[in-house]
Formats: sequence, C-alpha cells, structure tokens
Amino acid sequence: MSVLAANPDVLRIGNCSGFYGDRLSAMREMLEGGQLDVLTGDYLAELTMLILGRDRMKDPSLGYAKTFVKQIEDCLGLALERNVQIVTNAGGLNPAGLAERLRKVAADLGLDAKIAHVEGDDLVARASELGLGAPLTANAYLGAWGIVECLNAGADIVVTGRVTDASVVVAPAAAHFGWGRTDYDALAGAVVAGHVIECSTQATGGNYAFFTELPDLGRPGFPIAEIRRDGSSVITKHAGTGGTVTVDTVEAQLMYEIQGTRYAGPDVTSRLDSIALSADGPDRVLISGVVGEAPPDRLKVSLNTLGGFRNEMEFILTGLDIEAKAALAQRQLESWLAVKPAELDWTLARLDRPDADTEEQASALLRCVVRDPDPNKVGRAFSSVAVELALASYPGCSFTTMPGNGSPYGVYSPGYVDATEVPHVAVLPDGSRVDVAPATETLSLAEVAEPELPEPLSAGETRRAPLGAIALARSGDKGGNANIGVWVRTDEQWRWLAHTLTVERVKELLPETASLTVTRHVLPNLRAVNFIIEGLLGQGVAYQARFDPQAKGLGEWLRSRHLDIPLELLP
Repeated sequence: MSVLAANPDVLRIGNCSGFYGDRLSAMREMLEGGQLDVLTGDYLAELTMLILGRDRMKDPSLGYAKTFVKQIEDCLGLALERNVQIVTNAGGLNPAGLAERLRKVAADLGLDAKIAHVEGDDLVARASELGLGAPLTANAYLGAWGIVECLNAGADIVVTGRVTDASVVVAPAAAHFGWGRTDYDALAGAVVAGHVIECSTQATGGNYAFFTELPDLGRPGFPIAEIRRDGSSVITKHAGTGGTVTVDTVEAQLMYEIQGTRYAGPDVTSRLDSIALSADGPDRVLISGVVGEAPPDRLKVSLNTLGGFRNEMEFILTGLDIEAKAALAQRQLESWLAVKPAELDWTLARLDRPDADTEEQASALLRCVVRDPDPNKVGRAFSSVAVELALASYPGCSFTTMPGNGSPYGVYSPGYVDATEVPHVAVLPDGSRVDVAPATETLSLAEVAEPELPEPLSAGETRRAPLGAIALARSGDKGGNANIGVWVRTDEQWRWLAHTLTVERVKELLPETASLTVTRHVLPNLRAVNFIIEGLLGQGVAYQARFDPQAKGLGEWLRSRHLDIPLELLP
C-alpha cells in the first residue's frame, strides 16, 4: 500500500490551494487542523500558465509556483512528522525544476524527503509539428497514473505540470485502493470528489449564492474528501474551522466550470447526470452513484500565446446627459488619435442614478480598451491623447486611470492531440524514469440524450421576483466560453425551473448572450440546468474582453433578473 492511511477503507485527502495566490497559511492550517492522509494543492489555471510562461521567458529556471516553495519551507517537517503525503500541480511549466528546488529546501532543513515529479505535458517544442501553431505555452492535460507510480515508489511529495485538476486526488485514491485503469466507476467518483475540493473554500461556503444563510463564513476552512474503496466520498472539513459543508455548497462547486453532461478526462469520463448528493451529518455530504466511462482518445491541450499589447483609459461622466457626454468623448478621442490601434472597444457602465445624494452615485464610467501588436500604438500615443481631452471635452471630464504604456496580453485557446503523441513520465525519488502508457480502451465523446423533464407545475398565481429568490447559481470560465449552473432545492421548484429556464429565456434575461450560441444541459439528479455560452469571454481571461473576464459574477447577474415566479414556490 503506497499511501499510509490511518483507515485502509477510507482515504482522507485535504486541499490547501485553489489557485496561484490562495491563502498562504492554508498548508499549515490543514496539517495542524486534524488527521489527513494526503494534502493536495491546485495552483494552475489558464491564466496562470501564461504568467508562468512569462516567468520562464525571463528566467528558464522558473516556471513553477513560487509560493508553494514558501509553504514547503514552512511545513515540510510537519508533513513528514504526520505522515501526510503532498501531491500538487505547482510544478507548472517546470516540474523538474521545482522538484530540484524542493530537494534543496529539504537539505537546508536537514530533512530526508523523497521527492518525485511527473513530466511530459509540455508540448511547446513540438507544437508546430502537432498542428498547435507557435504558442508561448502548450501543455497537455495528463491524468493520474504518473502520480500513482511516484506514490507507489514511496514519494513524500509529488509535483506535476499540467494534469487535470482532479488528478491530484484521483491518483492517491487509485494508489491506496489498488484501482485498475478500467475501474471507471471508482475513478469517476474520485474525479467528482477532486472537482469538488480542487477550488479550496468554494466547497465550504466561498462564492456561495445563499451566503446569508451561512452561520460563519468569516474564514472558511479548506475542504477534505474522505474517499472510499468504491469511489464514493464524503466531503467535509476540519472541526472548528469557518464556513460550512452542505449539499448546496457542494453542488455549487460541482456546477463550477463544467461543460456537458459528460465530464471528460484522460483516465475516465464521468457522467455528471449520475451524481447523487445527500447529507451525512453536520458538515458532511455524501457523493455516491457516480458512473464512469472509458476516456476519449485525445488529450486537451492548454495553449497560450502573446496576443499583443493592450491599454485602457476610463472616463468619469457625472450628472445629466450621460449618453451625449459619452458620445462626445468617443468621437473626440477617435478623431484625435494619429494612428488608430487594431482594436478599440468602448463600454459605458450606467452606474448613475437620477437626483443622487452623492457625486459617486451620480456618475457613470466610460471605458476605452485598445489592443494592437505594436506596443507604441497602445502606449502614450493613446493614453496621453485621452488625457488631452480633460479640458476640451464634456463638462466635468475626469478619469479613474492615469496615462501610461500598454502591457502585453495573452490569448488562450484549447487544442487536442492524440494521447499516443504525448509522453507521460514519472520521475521517481531515486531518479529512475517510468513511461506511463495512454489508455488503451477509449470511447469517443457523444452528447447524452436529453433526459425526460418532470411534469410542469400547474398554472397558478405568480409574482414578479428575482430568479435568485429560489434558485442558486455558480458560473465560471473555460477559455472564451462561460458556464452558468442553476439549481433549486425542492421537487416543485424543479418542475418549474426545468420548463422555464430555457436557452431562449436565458438570452432574454442576459442580453449580452442574445447573439451567441448557448447550450443547455439538464441534470435532474441535481435539480440543475447548466448553460454553456460560447464566445462571451472573447479569447480568454487574459484578453479581458468584458467587465467580468472570468464570468465569476455571471450567475449572480442571472439570479438578479426578474421573472414571473409561482407564489407557492417563493419563500
């Protein structure tokens, strides 16, 4: 048995990071807060890969999450003392470099730590031959089996590059229970558990729609997945920590950044329509019934390129004639620019209100964003001209931004390659290398047949109210696309929601989506519908195409929109 668990039938896996920049003290909090067998950390997002790529351009020895090194400097002795193995994707673009850095940390601390890493995901040197263009970074999403090899070799710490977020949870469970590569239901159950805890405190009350119901959000504790031999799990947290774990906080994270009903990965495709959630005591939620299928034969590749340079200036418009003031500023600036940038986008945020009690409440914001491959066109040649309007434009002209140079921006896009084209190598603590073969049994992804909807709710008296009076939501980004998962708590509410919140209705409620392709997926077990909105975020978060570039608030916007809701469903 490669993972030294206190209970052979249950593996307690905690998480201490949901992104590069999460709570620095979380590793110590999790190690000191109670019993764990494994501690994981997720440091990589699409934007993070771009940040690490720029780090690597400046210094080839970098490319990993430097904050993880600080955490290990603080906590390595404690983790070894408590027999807690650490598995993380903090290696980013340079897992070998991070592993070497950690060996130095261990030596400096006088500790004997067995450190391993997984590599092979970095395809940037072969991007052109694989038909992926010429990106700054190109990283395939590897699965769990390289990590399994490292754990089986006795590693205390395993660092990886780009693996799927859930892989750092699936691998310890597979190693501990001895799962095989075709134990799809068990693997899928661990994938779902990994998806729930990967984003740290989002599973314990963070970003939760009905947050006013929570007893103590203050400083939420990080989540723990108690994974069982059959792949089912209980989501919980250390006793005495803030936040809470309920069916709804778990479902909120389940709905985050998902796409279709099939949740594909390199090791297994998990059927999200099979998930059952149930309370298992205070701060304990059971996840069961997850069905798995063979994975697809291609791996997703995260591609980041430098798209050019961007800059922005934001005007303050106060009082009367807001629309006319905005039109004047736009007309003047565009005519005053000696050379126009390739892209010049204007947005007017009508934050003002009539007869306002404060000047701020009487003001709107007009933002101009410019992009161009030439940094000179979006630098002072743009921002200084905007400032020249200060005494020559609409009454009360002022700015929230200062003139300055442009900054580089990135463009994210997904790519796909045959799994057989991607090396997957486990580098064990003794330096030996083990090649991990791709899945031999694969299944092409296909749409799931639309499930039968419940009987519609009988027509009755309604009241105009926000959707969020009865519905919860969680939204997020996947490249240029956004998702919104919406769910309700009772069967009667579900009978109404399933028939009311259609693609057409979402387009009405969210006019920004009206011209875009929107797809709905129905998840009756969760009383949920999930919407994929294609192209809403332009070319990804680094492109910053809209006010909320990661769609974090999109679900809350939808919940704030009013429609006719049956009186019997309202609180």
